Amino acid sequence: MAYEAVIGLEIHVQLNAATKLFCDCPNRPGDEPNRNTCPVCLWLPGALPQLSREALEKGALACLALNCGIEPESAFDQKVYYYPDLPKGYQLSQHHKPLATNGWVDIIGEDNRLKRLRIHHIHLEEDVAKLIHETEGRTPISLVDFNRAGTPLIEIVSEPDMRSAHEAMEYVKVVRSQLRYTGSAECSLEQGTLRVDANISLRPRGSETFNTKVEVKNMNSIRNVGDAIAYEITRQTECFEKGEPVVLHTRLWDPEKKVTVHMRAKFAGPCVPDPSVAAIHISDSWLERIKQRLPEMPSLKTARFMQEYGLNPEEAANMALERDHSEFFENVAKKGRPPRTVANWITTHLAPGLRERNQTLEQTPLTVERFAALLSMLEKGVVNAQAAREVLAQMLADDMTPEQIVEKNHLRQLSDADQLEELIARILGEHASDVSDYRNGNTKVMGFLMGRAMKASQGNANPKLLKEILVKQLG
Repeated sequence: MAYEAVIGLEIHVQLNAATKLFCDCPNRPGDEPNRNTCPVCLWLPGALPQLSREALEKGALACLALNCGIEPESAFDQKVYYYPDLPKGYQLSQHHKPLATNGWVDIIGEDNRLKRLRIHHIHLEEDVAKLIHETEGRTPISLVDFNRAGTPLIEIVSEPDMRSAHEAMEYVKVVRSQLRYTGSAECSLEQGTLRVDANISLRPRGSETFNTKVEVKNMNSIRNVGDAIAYEITRQTECFEKGEPVVLHTRLWDPEKKVTVHMRAKFAGPCVPDPSVAAIHISDSWLERIKQRLPEMPSLKTARFMQEYGLNPEEAANMALERDHSEFFENVAKKGRPPRTVANWITTHLAPGLRERNQTLEQTPLTVERFAALLSMLEKGVVNAQAAREVLAQMLADDMTPEQIVEKNHLRQLSDADQLEELIARILGEHASDVSDYRNGNTKVMGFLMGRAMKASQGNANPKLLKEILVKQLG
């Protein structure tokens, strides 16, 4: 029997508000442990929470970016369960009256067609403290860091519309991109400011019923999301084929062993309205002001980049994916550089360089003017592509101009025909047997000789002119 997966995701996103959700403690979980605490986030007797206006605004912006409708009234509940990371024995969340409902995002499916995935609701909630497990000798201990307790979160709950690991991964990518555009959240999987839980079940293909689901919690990379879902689909398929029941429970993904492992039985504690936090009432005028803060979103920007700059769909989508890269691209193109060249260099060289350094554009000294100047030097033949890559790498590290870097490192392109003629004649003389092989029909030798010539020029030769002269001398 052929089975189909039914997948829904719950994405927890930390809002980058300056303070925690219900107190004035700094929202900096990475600080020295237990430094950012107060009677409210430690929930000491007599402490009363007060909702952060900034967190509400950033949460609403995020909801609008995901095409959700903001509810006129939302309210907090006590989600009761007992665990060492929860100071008061319950979590303040919006179970019965969420902030927003009925959203959607579009992804590109495996068939390269557009598919709309629905969002059931988005709610605000506070994060819990962080447990740190250590082993001293043979005695394991658990420590609690309350810096994270009370951090403002939104939880994005999808409808079970996804049918494959690919669709789930694309959904996370689009959601992350949309939220980053608003400036409401950093959405760093690596740093834990975005975490993903997946609910996966199987059913006979063509069926509309929902079978028992299994939850896989706290995945911290898009690749892990895809791998965990793919593994769980295989595991549940094997259960069906063996006649074994799929039991409702929670699992964890082990990225080293590439398996999901049993964590605990699935449970849901009671959720009761909280009397200490007033309900949120959204006025039309307030909502209109928040809507005006929304930037041009990636889908609209992609279409505009295709129309205004002549990018193909893939190029435009790549340039629109991250807000800082899209603005950088557009500003460089406005300096007169060919848009497709700019897009190619950002995608192929700049973005990988930033990932390698684990930096954003803002964290480097690179400016629009210096990047545009480098592409101008490449276009005019002052440097070749190899040298331009070396210059770009240095521009990410210091504020020298590309001209200064070229002169300092002797990277100016060699385009003097007489010098190249002499260089190639010397190379051919040193590799007489290879020249003979080429003239006897072994054309693969051409690449070897080009490589030797480029090395002899210290990588500075004009590749096009070098090849023309090489072909000429080889006869």
